[in-house]
Amino acid sequence: MKAVVIGGTHGMGYAVVEALLKRGVEVVLTGRNVDAVRTSAHVVRSDVTSMEDIEALGRIVEEKLGRIDFLFVNTGIARLEPFMQVTEASYDENFAVNTKGPFFVTQRLAPLIRDGGSIVFTTSVADEGGTDEMTVYSGAKGAIRAMAKGIAGALLPRGIRVNVISPGFIDTPTMGITDLSEKDRKDLMALGDEVTPMKRHGTVEEVAAAVLFLAFDATFTTGARLTIDGGIGQGITRADTSQE
Repeated sequence: MKAVVIGGTHGMGYAVVEALLKRGVEVVLTGRNVDAVRTSAHVVRSDVTSMEDIEALGRIVEEKLGRIDFLFVNTGIARLEPFMQVTEASYDENFAVNTKGPFFVTQRLAPLIRDGGSIVFTTSVADEGGTDEMTVYSGAKGAIRAMAKGIAGALLPRGIRVNVISPGFIDTPTMGITDLSEKDRKDLMALGDEVTPMKRHGTVEEVAAAVLFLAFDATFTTGARLTIDGGIGQGITRADTSQE
């Protein structure tokens, strides 16, 4: 089997690459910063905000893999930027990385996916959230969630399933936030542990397990959203056991 992981240089994307390799899958992974990546996968420097890079990636995948069975689109950028401080430049960057790039890289690689294959996008529990500092990010991720359903319909005649994962607080080097200081990261970790009903962060391995489930095992599932969030987006209230 063969797969492409867009945004596979660290964190959740890299965990998916490693899980695929353990299954014996031949993998092309991409990212903008690939110098430190050490893996047996094919590593390709590629920027989803560049249409030239996307076209070049298509040619590279054809050359190295030919046809593929699975595409994981894991690009994302998040800045904690209050609504009144959003600029045109930051808005455009958000949608270029989180929405436009994933759409067009999928459009370019879809013809290379074998009939019966699958696509998984990464969104976020914020794709239906409503926080001041993540207004634009939420909009961009919500757009991917909606577009995934349209893409699922477009590819149904070929039997290609298209789903999304929506992670909550996951323990990654950046915590999904750009330009986060180490103190800010620790504070965000503490906040995540407090507000998540399961009272902990998810691991990248747990995310990878969910991705591979949708990729290969969920054969009667398309257009779906799978949350990996410890219950934070499900309206779950932790039981008070103090009276027991």
